[in-house]
Amino acid sequence: MKKSRFNPSQIAGILKEFDAGKSADEITRDHGVSKASLYKWRQLYGGMEASELKRIKELEEENAKLKRMYSNLALELDTAKYIIEKKL
Repeated sequence: MKKSRFNPSQIAGILKEFDAGKSADEITRDHGVSKASLYKWRQLYGGMEASELKRIKELEEENAKLKRMYSNLALELDTAKYIIEKKL
């Protein structure tokens, strides 16, 4: 998964500027972020504070880690089942 250039406090600050009335064109020019990213952040994190954003990002990273762990264990289980069936 690609790491964001912006930390949660920066994202929250950018979204606050947008909510305060600054246009999307000005924000994209000032911060070097695409309009698509700006609107995606607004959809995902609109109305949240920086601490909430940080916690959500941590939970997303933990969830991705757990999914990888599960897929590795499932693969090992399938391999073990195949070996056991072959021996019988």
